[in-house]
Amino acid sequence: MARFSTTILLGAGASMLLLMTVCVTAAPSIPLLIKGGTVVNADHKFQADVVVEDGVITGVGRGLQAPAGAKVVDATGKLVMPGGIDPHTHLEMPFMGQEACDDFFSGQAAALAGGTTMHIDFALPAGPSGKSLMAGFRKWQEKSAKACMDFGFHMAVTSWSSEVAADMGELVKQGINSFKFFFAYKGALMVTDDEFVQGLQRCKELGALVQVHCENGDAVAAGQAKVFASGITGPEGHALSRPAVLEGEATARAIRLAKWVNTPLYVVHVMSIDAMEEVARARIAGQRVIGEPVVSGLAVDESRMWDPDFKIAAQYVMSPPIRSAEHRPALKKALASGVLQIVATDHAVFNSTQKAVGKNDFRIIPNGVNGIEERMHVVWEEMVVSGLMSPSDYVRATSTAAAQAFNLYPRKGVIAVGSDADIILLDPKVEHTISAATHHSRMDTNIYEGMTIHGKVTTTISRGRVVWDNGVLDVQPGTGRYVPMEPFGPLFDGLDELDASLLKEATRYAATPVRRVSPGANKDEL
Repeated sequence: MARFSTTILLGAGASMLLLMTVCVTAAPSIPLLIKGGTVVNADHKFQADVVVEDGVITGVGRGLQAPAGAKVVDATGKLVMPGGIDPHTHLEMPFMGQEACDDFFSGQAAALAGGTTMHIDFALPAGPSGKSLMAGFRKWQEKSAKACMDFGFHMAVTSWSSEVAADMGELVKQGINSFKFFFAYKGALMVTDDEFVQGLQRCKELGALVQVHCENGDAVAAGQAKVFASGITGPEGHALSRPAVLEGEATARAIRLAKWVNTPLYVVHVMSIDAMEEVARARIAGQRVIGEPVVSGLAVDESRMWDPDFKIAAQYVMSPPIRSAEHRPALKKALASGVLQIVATDHAVFNSTQKAVGKNDFRIIPNGVNGIEERMHVVWEEMVVSGLMSPSDYVRATSTAAAQAFNLYPRKGVIAVGSDADIILLDPKVEHTISAATHHSRMDTNIYEGMTIHGKVTTTISRGRVVWDNGVLDVQPGTGRYVPMEPFGPLFDGLDELDASLLKEATRYAATPVRRVSPGANKDEL
């Protein structure tokens, strides 16, 4: 049973029921001395103690003394790492006629229990037209009132107008430095190439990162109709109708358009070899492209969607789909080598009852899987325990690279003096098994059910407070903090110089204009 010490909850997993939610102010954090552990950052690891005061790291080194009134946290035999940053979540998201069952409290509580101390959630346009970015931002502010940890927002752009362009400028002032465009979900979220190009240009002006969901929405719609007409109506139809080639095509298109505009691009949920290879080619050519795999694509495969039990099969439906088995090792090697950089979750959970609306038609099964609590552990198992990654590489992929991409570094993503005290202790000797019976999400199933993990986050510290310790979660709704993210992050460094270089190359013949001969002209006149 999941254990909460400061909120009234009954049960766990499928039976978790929030009986009462009271917004309270978190108790002031007391100083901490994290003693005897191995500090792991993205660039190296070393033996050191860590001192935390007022939610900030104030000391890192050997033999540090505890501040007055400090609590000593014994980290002997444990790895002391930056808390995870999940840059891709959908809490309380309305989608396909349903609403994701994890809200900003239950989802964040689950995240903290799994070692993630910050996430960035996607806000959707709202208002009477369903297209207002500012209305969407206000809606997500309301949803996040029950938050219990640090969070930020991306904003989805699903149409184009002068109002949208103006809203983007205002949202950057409000701390949003990334905007997501969809090449999928025709008739709902999908944008045209023209709208995408205008979005690329506006994001470049604002210093905001362009994110893109890469599937060919027109071809997907045709594929869905074709597969359904063939008599395939179950979850396997989802995989069959959205093949990897359509993800690859859309990824290539997004990359080339971003190159034409010369602005950085972030490809969300890279699920296939096809998409990964497009990212690799662009990066080899020097283009500023980030590829984001999600943990489901590293750990499970599409065969689960062929399970005869609809409840089991439907829980794996997400978009782009989880791919066939040969894609997993390729994606893991790409992550290990740095071709792909940031592991996210795309956490968007719809329970079995919600998924069942598509029992007779895979096209209306709400898309989404869990992962916000499991990400840090599953990546540890798949990448570090397997020998593909070092602990420092793990920190890079689960925390530091996201902090850098979204201009949060070194406030987040590193154990260093002056950084936020978002810290986890991971014991590599502790084994545990993932199960819906013990997780903290409101989801009633878990796509990683039964997976044994060799290593466990035993302690999570959020802004200097111990919120997860040896199986006890101490969190309060309403104590979370919105973290504004500044524009013009590291991916924009040197972009003006690159623009000037490209312009010079394009106009290098301007000094010698072409002289063309008009028909019938006298040669003596030339």
